Amino acid sequence: MTKRMINQWLFVMMVVLSLSSCVSWFAPNVEKELISLQAGEYTLDKSHAALLFKIQHLGLSTYVGRFNQFDAELNFDPNNMASASLKATVNIRSIDINNADLAGTLQDTTWFDSERFPQATFMCHTVTPLSTLQSNNRFNFSGDLTLRGVTKPVIFTATFHGGADNWLTGKYTIGFSAVGQIKRSDFGMDSYIPIVGDEVELEIYAEFLKQG
Repeated sequence: MTKRMINQWLFVMMVVLSLSSCVSWFAPNVEKELISLQAGEYTLDKSHAALLFKIQHLGLSTYVGRFNQFDAELNFDPNNMASASLKATVNIRSIDINNADLAGTLQDTTWFDSERFPQATFMCHTVTPLSTLQSNNRFNFSGDLTLRGVTKPVIFTATFHGGADNWLTGKYTIGFSAVGQIKRSDFGMDSYIPIVGDEVELEIYAEFLKQG
């Protein structure tokens, strides 16, 4: 290796180390304890959110899809989580299963019937803590899910992952994930059971931006 090559290599390493240092400097200081999170009204950061669904297929595999367009509003006080409120809406036509023909079929009257029911909504009514010795940031969000014109009670178990000042948006941001389960037959979608499973697992990953 020539002296010139060595100098070039050293220069590249210095640039990489410098960039790594900058990235670390910009990383937010995330507060993990729920009690440290800021109370207030929050809206969904749509660019940092995912809504997934999972369903059994032929008893052989799990079919995974997602909805790409949804919105949510959250209002909470970490000192009084029982008073928290959450409302979410989902654009049914935004379903994404990497199969355009099947996605179109799922819009018809046998399935989502999105011509008549273009949105699904979830309205939370009760928030219940699920504290353990290891964690105090898990809660059940119980409410009503309206899908295909049918309203049924659903429980989402949510985990708050922390909060921080987000320099990218200039807003205080909190992050959480949630899981829930429904039966599609409860909402009038009972075709092809059990070839296609009845139980549908829902997973949500989201960041929320504080307003005001």
